Amino acid sequence: RSYSGPETEGQLLNSFVQYFGDSVGRKIKRMPLIEETVLPGDSLLTLPVVIIGNGPSGICLSYLLSGYRPYLSPEAIHPNPILHTKLEEARHLSIVDQDLEYLSEGLEGRSSNPVAVLFDTLLHPDADFGYDYPPVLHWKLEEHHYIPHIVLGKGPPGGAWHSMEGCMLTISFGDWMELPGLTFKEWAASKRRNIKSDRVMPEEIARYYKHYVKVMGLQKNFRDNVYITSVSRLYRGKDDEDRSQINENISTQHLEVEDEQKSLIKRNWEVRGYQRATDGSHVPFCLFAENVALATGSFDSPGRLQVEGEDFPFVLHSMSDFGAAISKGKLRGKADPVLIVGAGLTAADAVLCAYNNNIPVIHVFRRRVTDTSLIFKQLPKKLYPEYHKVYHMMCTQSHTVDSNLHPAYTSFPEHNVLSFKPEMKCVLQSASGLKKILKFSVALVLIGSHPNLFFLKDQGHSIGHHSNQPITCKGNPIEIDPYTYECTKEANLFALGPLVGDNFVRFLKGGALGIARCLSIRQKKKHELIEGGDGGGDGVP
Repeated sequence: RSYSGPETEGQLLNSFVQYFGDSVGRKIKRMPLIEETVLPGDSLLTLPVVIIGNGPSGICLSYLLSGYRPYLSPEAIHPNPILHTKLEEARHLSIVDQDLEYLSEGLEGRSSNPVAVLFDTLLHPDADFGYDYPPVLHWKLEEHHYIPHIVLGKGPPGGAWHSMEGCMLTISFGDWMELPGLTFKEWAASKRRNIKSDRVMPEEIARYYKHYVKVMGLQKNFRDNVYITSVSRLYRGKDDEDRSQINENISTQHLEVEDEQKSLIKRNWEVRGYQRATDGSHVPFCLFAENVALATGSFDSPGRLQVEGEDFPFVLHSMSDFGAAISKGKLRGKADPVLIVGAGLTAADAVLCAYNNNIPVIHVFRRRVTDTSLIFKQLPKKLYPEYHKVYHMMCTQSHTVDSNLHPAYTSFPEHNVLSFKPEMKCVLQSASGLKKILKFSVALVLIGSHPNLFFLKDQGHSIGHHSNQPITCKGNPIEIDPYTYECTKEANLFALGPLVGDNFVRFLKGGALGIARCLSIRQKKKHELIEGGDGGGDGVP
């Protein structure tokens, strides 16, 4: 059976129920996936797209795959005259149906991915120059462009935004966090929320994303409380090192297929995992997909110092754990300061949190305070006064200025942590090699976070720019085609958002555009082959 048009959740579920029978149907209704006992390779059970991750990246991709199409607004004039001329040439076409390489040529922005820069300038023209121009696009729902897909996430739609510390403001403006078709201000007004600042709290953003999925009619594609355990090929292709190995779950009858069908099956993915039920039990599943899109973000694995004693229970690695310790009163009345390691915005948030709760702070970081790459150097003082307050303390309340610790805050620039001791002491080493031992009440290591792609072969190390190294958002993002966002080292595997270096929401939307265009072209070609062939009623895997 070929998925060729828009399909409701019920129809999709019925297709599974009809195949497996009523005995399995009751389980499938809990989640439109299939039991582990099912043999892979059956084209009836293959979805065109599985999206792993339900944060803003996954939500935006689902929006475009659901048939929403951006067009140049009738009266819109883009401030870039060259780009506007290009847009006028194909005004009758949606942006998804245009040549993205041609449109993005010559554009510059704060992303290394050209389609991200293109889509951002269409949604927020000249935003980096301080202008607040409206988008030059309007959106139409064209249901015949719907591509069946499912979005799998650990929590509610919005991803990691639901677990961020709620007392801090976002680094980006509220309207830079919004997704196509619904402005953040419209949502805030509809909820009667009084947004006092252009920057908003993460909990507001999380609620906006959750509402967005509902109001845009995307719920049928989303499944919450889902944990992925493996994503793998059904069996190896001809180009792999071990050509004789075949997935042990494939029965011999599935090998007795025509060569043409075999080549198609090789492209498919097997996705395994479990869904956590309301009673806490785990319901395992297995499904198959022609394409997999990785939209997992970068908050899975906190960065670690890899030093002795880092696993002690008094060494924390997240703001949420720190916030919980404060709310439970664990740090109240402690004579020893909190030790905070890191010089990024999350570490600055922790400093502010401790400072506002009258908890003394020792702040340790490797860089000089004059280092131009410090994030504080890139933030305007008027827009980010709280972060510049932290930076001012980093510069003026250093232990080098006064050999004694300051009562509220003391910074240790150009210092590394050598080890943590069981008696809640820390050994620091300066750039000159001098060592110092400090007593603390709790340590908080905030040196960034990394994606956790454990469910991929070799944890995804083979698909980065630097092979055989862990995927990181800055140093080693996933290597993709810049216009389709398909992994250059793994066909039919796509990635977007922080995994490809786009850490800001305003730029990850370009990844959704590139993937949607690529899949739209492939779906169209596939349907043309089916219609032009003799039969095609069995579906294409």
